[in-house]
Amino acid sequence: MSAGFNPHPDAAMARDSVLSRIRECLSDVPTTEKPEDVPVPRDYRRVETAPRSEILELFVERVVDYKAIVTRVPLSALPAAIAEKCAARGVNRLVVPADLPENWAPKGLTLLRDPGLNIDQLESSDGVLTGCAIGIAQTGTIVLDAGPAQGRRVLTLLPDYHLCVVNEDQVVGLVPEAVAKLGSVMSGPGRPVTLISGPSATSDIELNRVEGVHGPRTLEVLLVRADG
Repeated sequence: MSAGFNPHPDAAMARDSVLSRIRECLSDVPTTEKPEDVPVPRDYRRVETAPRSEILELFVERVVDYKAIVTRVPLSALPAAIAEKCAARGVNRLVVPADLPENWAPKGLTLLRDPGLNIDQLESSDGVLTGCAIGIAQTGTIVLDAGPAQGRRVLTLLPDYHLCVVNEDQVVGLVPEAVAKLGSVMSGPGRPVTLISGPSATSDIELNRVEGVHGPRTLEVLLVRADG
């Protein structure tokens, strides 16, 4: 909590109530007990058995349902598709991770390569181009883990437009599959995991939807299939 910030009394009361209930529920837990000492039933589905084509179709459907834009392209057409998307939106200053594949970057643009960018440079850019770690069909979620072609987390939080490349082989069916793939990343230090389900959006107290408050106002996805 930042200095000088005073939460609304109702919010403070709600927080205290939640914390009080947590303490009450944990009151009978021995201090020496570890999480792994208590077996947890895990009889939920861990692997999607639907045909691959159905998983990919569901991913597209769910991502679009979150008001993102999805275009399916073959690998050989990816550079042209990226250039076309940038041109259509008048993107001139494009933020990219340092390890972005060379043929992804459209010609004729000012590329702002990170690391080294400050907040003002990120905010004044026209958009950001990244890859991803995983796509989840069940929830229409794109996962970034600061891995290859993704860069720092802040790159996809400040620019107003995010163009994200997702390879078909990165799409899994269920959330448990994604968690399993991210196991080593989530347990290791220094690798933030960002879950993106559509453009940034929130609602005020009257439930009016406001987009672009906590991240990009526009999310566009290029779903790439292997040639052949």
